[in-house]
Amino acid sequence: MTHKLILLRHGQSQWNLENRFTGWVDVDLSDLGRGEAANASKLIRGEGLQFDVAFTSVLKRAIRTLDIVLSGLEQDWIPVQKSWRLNERHYGALQGLDKAETAAKHGEEQVKIWRRSYDIPPPPMALDDPRHPTHDPRYAGLDRRVLPSAESLATTLDRVLPYWHDAIAPELKAGRTVLVVAHGNSLRALYKYLNNVPDDVILELNIPTGIPLLFELDDELEVLDYRYLGDPEAAKKAAEAVANQAKSFKS
Repeated sequence: MTHKLILLRHGQSQWNLENRFTGWVDVDLSDLGRGEAANASKLIRGEGLQFDVAFTSVLKRAIRTLDIVLSGLEQDWIPVQKSWRLNERHYGALQGLDKAETAAKHGEEQVKIWRRSYDIPPPPMALDDPRHPTHDPRYAGLDRRVLPSAESLATTLDRVLPYWHDAIAPELKAGRTVLVVAHGNSLRALYKYLNNVPDDVILELNIPTGIPLLFELDDELEVLDYRYLGDPEAAKKAAEAVANQAKSFKS
């Protein structure tokens, strides 16, 4: 039996548009992002997929994307599970900063390491910073020790994987078709796990906003095939645009 899984990065957010580090800041979609979500719905409709369950984070840019996609598919009624474990990686003290200006200050290579390396986190956010997740009511029921001040992709994977094994994988193994709408780095973590991507190779992976990534899996959830829906060249260009976000301004 072939099991189908769609991974979808939320549509462009307002801070994607402004080229700022977002992380766990709860930023809404831009007008373009809402359009990307609607287009993602059309691409999925073209595959004829009927989802049985959907998963998303507790951040509105992912939740709104999921709502738009399901509405466009007329599948609003399916069960939806939300978890902080699917949140974007926490960008620590970088959250809210302009990516290009940060690259101009610290160098493009350093910012690339902070953004794309596997196990090097950015500078941490102070615990007394009012933006720290320990002060956010949506995480009030969690052990404070699991709430990050900054994350690398490795620590993001550490929090995503238990949710994959406990919540998402059982649905797939039960024969259900699954949609996961999340964020660039939580999805990079899942992509790394599913495709066994080496730590040094994941540095170059960029996931575009609003383009569904279809995985076909066997009964052991090993990858049989995967591809972006729609025009492959469009997906490639969108991924390149993500990669270029942290290039410093040139005079």
